Parts: sequence; C-alpha cells; structure tokens
Amino acid sequence: MISFEHVRKRYPSGQEALKDITFELSTGEIAFLTGHSGAGKSTLLKLVALIERPSSGKIVVGEQNLAQLGARDIPYFRRSIGIIFQSPTLLNDRSVFHNVAMPLQVCGSYSHDEIGKRVRAALDQVGLLHKENALPIALSGGEQQRVGIARAVVGKPKVLLADEPTGNLDPELSREIMDLFVRFKQVGVTTLIATHDIELINSLPYRRLIINDGVLLEHGHV
Repeated sequence: MISFEHVRKRYPSGQEALKDITFELSTGEIAFLTGHSGAGKSTLLKLVALIERPSSGKIVVGEQNLAQLGARDIPYFRRSIGIIFQSPTLLNDRSVFHNVAMPLQVCGSYSHDEIGKRVRAALDQVGLLHKENALPIALSGGEQQRVGIARAVVGKPKVLLADEPTGNLDPELSREIMDLFVRFKQVGVTTLIATHDIELINSLPYRRLIINDGVLLEHGHV
C-alpha cells in the first residue's frame, strides 16, 4: 500500500532530511514511525501525502506512483489520504457535524444527503454521534481528537497518516485512540503513526520504523 524505494529529501538550504529510505507497508497494516525531534518523521509523512516531493527515489501509494502525478491530480489523490494531527485544529464556531463535513464540502462531489450519511457514520465510528450538534469548546481533549479522526476518515481513505495523535492525551485516552486505529485496520485502512510515545509503542505488536537524522535504522516488529 505504501512503498518507498531509495527516497531522499534535500531542502534548498542543503539539509538532507531523509537519506535513502526504503520500506513497504501492506494494506491494512499499522506501523509506528518514531525518532527524536527533527529526525525526519514529519517530512516522511508529507511525502506520502504529496505535501512535498522527494529529491530522488520512488514512492508508491496504492497503485499510484507519486512521481507521475501532476498538480491537477494531487487533490484527487489526497482524497485517498486521511491526516490526523496532534492538535485537531477544529473550528470553534462550527458544530462537530460541520467540522467533520468540511472535507466533503470542500471536495464538492457529494450531495447534501450523502454528506449527512457519511458524517454521521464517521461520528458513530468514533463514538460521538450524540455530539454532532455540540461546539468543539464543549468537548474534552479526547473527544476533540476523536472529532479530528472522524474528519480524517469521513472520506473513507485508504491510508491514514497520524502525526503525534496521542501527544496531548493521557495513557487511557491514548489507548482509546489506538483502539480506533485497530478498528480501521480491520476494514483495510493502512495507518502510519508518527509518535514519541515509547510506552504506547512497546505495548502493541505493530511494526516500528525508527528514523535517526534522516536514516531508517529499523523497520521490523518489536
């Protein structure tokens, strides 16, 4: 589902953020991406989402060779990607329903009824259907993160990219978030989670990709 072959990323400043990265993730696999701050984790996620392009090497997501996608193709490609951030950046003047609906509304390809069905299905998946009319400010931190996850999966992506999704949560809430990712795994969603949470990583039997100064040190199971 995600394949990197000898991928490098060098910025105009000369900094080489990623150095000869090669790995594969299978359909429905969950993997942790870990390493110190500045190691290259966020850069790697940006390459998968085509927010940035590699300096060299080959990246394939699904059946798409990302090097072959032009600027016009990128918005369509990104519909297959869900992105979850440490801070869900919700709009506090919009209801939970409208926060989750936003990606579908921006896309412009869905009817009003289809948006309603998809949003409520996504909220039901994260256990927040009863909060659809609430404003984000009325939610707990864990609930806000679950709204962010619902927004990421409302378009039924094939790949989820999560950048420190449990960074602001206590251990119990972190496990609740991971339980959601496991649920998505069961329907074939491939999930790559960038995290510093070593306790969480060590408690689960998923592959870890360890990056240090742009170099992939390990890409096996714990």
